[in-house]
Amino acid sequence: MSSNRRSLWYWICAWLPVVLGVIAVALESTEFMGANHTSGPFRWLYQAIFGPVSDERWEVLHILIRKSGHFIGYGAIGLAWLRAWWMTLPRSRFLHDSLLALLGTAMIASVDEWHQTFLPNRTGSAWDVLLDCCGAIMLELAAYIFMRLFRPKRLARAA
Repeated sequence: MSSNRRSLWYWICAWLPVVLGVIAVALESTEFMGANHTSGPFRWLYQAIFGPVSDERWEVLHILIRKSGHFIGYGAIGLAWLRAWWMTLPRSRFLHDSLLALLGTAMIASVDEWHQTFLPNRTGSAWDVLLDCCGAIMLELAAYIFMRLFRPKRLARAA
C-alpha cells in the first residue's frame, strides 16, 4: 500500500465522523423532526416503558427529551471534531483542538438553527446553539479528563 493511499485513508477515517454528524444534523433539521411530529412516537415509547403520563407532564418531558438530544448529539459532534483535529493537525494540542472543535460545533448548530427558521413547524433559537455548545464543552472536558487519567503520555505528546 502506498503512503498516498494510506494518507487518504487516514484523512477519511479522521473526518468521516464529522461528515456523518453533519448529515445527521441535516436529517434531523427537517419539518418531519419538529416537536409536533416527535411527540407521538416519543410519548408512545415513554409510556411503554414507564406507564401513562398526563398531558401536562408529557409537555415537560417532551421538552426535556428534545433538549437532551441537543446536548448529547452536539456533544458527540464536538467529540468528532476534536478527534478529527487531533488526528490531522501538525503539532496538535488538546486545548487548541478543543477550541477548534467548539467552533465547528457552534457553526453547525448556528446554521441548523438558522435553517429551522425557514420551516413552518420549527423555530431557530440562540438558546439551542448555547445548549449544543455546552454539550460539546462537557463531552470534550470528559475526553480531557479521560485522557489525563488513562492516557497522560498521549495527551502530553511532543510538539
